[in-house]
Amino acid sequence: MSVGDIAGLLAAIAFVVLVAMLGMVLTKVGRVVDGLRDSLREVTDHALPVIDEAAGVIASTNAQLGKVDTVTTSAAQVSENVSALTALVAATVGTPLIKVASFSYAARRALATLLERAGGPAAGGPAAAPRPAAGGATAATAGTRS
Repeated sequence: MSVGDIAGLLAAIAFVVLVAMLGMVLTKVGRVVDGLRDSLREVTDHALPVIDEAAGVIASTNAQLGKVDTVTTSAAQVSENVSALTALVAATVGTPLIKVASFSYAARRALATLLERAGGPAAGGPAAAPRPAAGGATAATAGTRS
């Protein structure tokens, strides 16, 4: 065997060792890819039901929002109706009621003035003052003499 044959043999052995090492690396990479594929399949299997459930929740929420919109519209209409009714009651009952109250106050004051002039019992008039009790004391101070 010559030196060239030995060098060729060493190169062939090195190439076989290199191919064996690359085969081991590729085998390990294949296992990693298989593990990734299994993990991805598992994530997909668990994620799809969650996505389907989320779509159902969103559809239900949209239906509920439609109902809330209806309720809000009805509440706005009720508010407008109450406002109109309040204005109507104020216009039909409020003004005459104020006039009646003013008239009754004026009549009461006029009656009180007439009674004061006639000397009758009127609020704050001389006939309404407490009468002195025996001995010059009023009824309120009769029992408090010292």
